Amino acid sequence: MTHVVTSEPESVVAAVPQWGTTTRKYAVEVIGTFFLVFTVTVSGFSHSTFTPLAAGAILMVMIYAGGHISGGHYNPAVTMAALCRGRIGAADAAGYWVAQFAAGAVAAVVARAVANPATVTTLHLSGHALAATAVAELLFTFGLCYVVLNVATSKSQQGNSFFGLAIGFTVAAGAFAVGGISGGAFNPAVALGAATGGLFAWSTLWVYLVVQAVAGVAAGLTFLALNPDDK
Repeated sequence: MTHVVTSEPESVVAAVPQWGTTTRKYAVEVIGTFFLVFTVTVSGFSHSTFTPLAAGAILMVMIYAGGHISGGHYNPAVTMAALCRGRIGAADAAGYWVAQFAAGAVAAVVARAVANPATVTTLHLSGHALAATAVAELLFTFGLCYVVLNVATSKSQQGNSFFGLAIGFTVAAGAFAVGGISGGAFNPAVALGAATGGLFAWSTLWVYLVVQAVAGVAAGLTFLALNPDDK
């Protein structure tokens, strides 16, 4: 989402030191990822039936809030897709990943303290359920990253006002569709937060991280293949 139009005049942007610009990006990624993971995990602790809507809505508003500064990734898989697509450098991507994972872990700890659940139901996976989770997370993480690249980084979509809504609804649709199968993470930071809070088993966290990373790479390469002139 690095091509979301900024509202800052070019003269102001140029006056900001490089370290200041980088710090602002990372800070926005921390804030957005924190609120996304906090919303998802606290909804899980309270067993809310509206978790998919809550997840999609908070992602949407946080993208609108910070997209002009950091691109509004809030998701290591999206950052991976943007890296493969060529819209973020390796150094920035590494910084985004640190910010996103750290924010996700802290958000889960805060969410558990706030919700203070008497019991936490941990999602344990094996056999068919594990395979189904891998497929579900692969497909919808790919779909999310693919949508992000097309609505927020494509030259033909520059300046549109619907990018946040499209991305948020992708998460909501995926969570409604396969949330009962995989937990509907579609985001390594969310998966780490869910494991930190006890909603996901640590023993199966690797499945989420691997397939989501693969999905991010696949989305980036697919975008490049379908848009060869959009470099």
